[in-house]
Amino acid sequence: MLHYAVVFFVIALIAAVFGFGGIAASAAGIAKILFFVFVILAVASFLFGLIRKG
Repeated sequence: MLHYAVVFFVIALIAAVFGFGGIAASAAGIAKILFFVFVILAVASFLFGLIRKG
């Protein structure tokens, strides 16, 4: 999932360079959402791993 966040971030950067502001903004928004979903899932996975071992 982090891979997709990075891909959308790169798309946003390329779109911004070429002047496509709307596409850049939506790609950056998608990248931000995917990054936060990744962080939440990573923390949840870490916590569940600790609970299983403990």
